[in-house]
Amino acid sequence: MSVPSPSASTSLSTSTPPSTRTAASGGESGPDSSGPSVADLLAFVRRAAEDTALITSLPLDPEGRTWLRLEGPGGSEAWLIGWPPGTGTGWHDHAESTGAFTVATGALREHSLAARLPADGWKSLELDEGIDRTRQLATGQGRGFGRHHVHEVLNESEHEHAVSVHAYYPPLPQIRRYSRTGAVLRLEQTERPEDWQ
Repeated sequence: MSVPSPSASTSLSTSTPPSTRTAASGGESGPDSSGPSVADLLAFVRRAAEDTALITSLPLDPEGRTWLRLEGPGGSEAWLIGWPPGTGTGWHDHAESTGAFTVATGALREHSLAARLPADGWKSLELDEGIDRTRQLATGQGRGFGRHHVHEVLNESEHEHAVSVHAYYPPLPQIRRYSRTGAVLRLEQTERPEDWQ
């Protein structure tokens, strides 16, 4: 996911899009303070989620997630994502990018960690008690997040698709994917833009 293409244009696919990576909520902007803040990204995804024509333009697949690349504000990267029942991202982060997402239709559940992980140099960590957070996001609800936010996002419905809008700044430099068994989080792979374009 590199440079955003024109609003609501191409990049429709059913393979795994860059996931939703995050950290603590807040108004912090990305490493480049001249870019959009978390509040700016959240305002953008909320406006986009209210655009009925945009939301209905995304073809939904009963088997896998679909997505459409959008032009985000101030050089950010944005995506419209369709979630069939029972699908999710798995645990991941968004490296140095801040971001926001809003549910346009359906509902999504986010599991996140209220802790900042080391940026590099580890393969496995035992997580402290009390850092798990869960939130249910219904249609019209969203959230912003700071750098290094670790989470997974799920459509737990058995019958209903969900559609959401996501934005990241700066455009995602990498996504680290994790597996989790109880309190143990393991780094499984690091993806770079060339892996998802």
